Amino acid sequence: MSELVRILDIEAIDLDMFRGHTPPGETRRIYGGQVVAQALAAAYRTVDGRVCHSMHAYFIRGGDPKIPILLKVERVRDGGTFTMRRVTALQHGQQIFNLSASFQVPETGLEHQIPMPSPPGPDGLLDEDELRKAGGETETRRTWPVEVRPIDPPPYGTAPVMDPEHAIWFRARDPLGADPMIHQCALAYATDMTLLDTSLRPHGIPWSEGRLQVASLDHALWFHHPSDFTQWHLYVQDSPSASGGRGFNRGSIFNQDGKLVASAAQEALIRYR
Repeated sequence: MSELVRILDIEAIDLDMFRGHTPPGETRRIYGGQVVAQALAAAYRTVDGRVCHSMHAYFIRGGDPKIPILLKVERVRDGGTFTMRRVTALQHGQQIFNLSASFQVPETGLEHQIPMPSPPGPDGLLDEDELRKAGGETETRRTWPVEVRPIDPPPYGTAPVMDPEHAIWFRARDPLGADPMIHQCALAYATDMTLLDTSLRPHGIPWSEGRLQVASLDHALWFHHPSDFTQWHLYVQDSPSASGGRGFNRGSIFNQDGKLVASAAQEALIRYR
């Protein structure tokens, strides 16, 4: 199995109770997108014949990568068209994260979407590992299960003042199988990787700055269409506002055919001491 599939292969331990594991290599705290994806996967385990169309989550405490995550699902509602689930993630007897997800019986209806921008395609762009090497970094880092190719990135290790908007191409590195749920959860995993960065761009503060404290506070996703996340997707991100030590970020995700498959929104802590 690919690393992403292993992450999403949560263990059922009781009725509506699941256990998620963190892959080796995480040492400080669990990556937020992992908890998002595992909680969504847990909710899916209690739903039949319906597809998640939206989810809203709060990060409460940093996750400990050394121990499993307990995922408790609450069956809030099973209606004729919509199903609601609430998932609480626990470690050390405390909530670290909670998620509310809504699922819908597939149906057709009115359709429109914003147009996809026309940036350079992913072919010929450097991924993040190659950008680090080009910038002179020699440290060996964990290879993430999602490949990211930024469009027009700043020179590695620098933080020039830039407009609060950027775009990347991203996709799963390895096969995910045919289950649409896995692809949706994998996409959810990936959407937390670069969204926070958007609200830092206008301020010219590098991640290595010791006085910078950053963390995702909440995360929302709306799924518009099924997608194959082993194919390239364009993630267009912007940050309309920052205030009160928080940065607000938005993202639109398109497949290579130009279809808007998902939208994201997130508020992040960007405290500068």
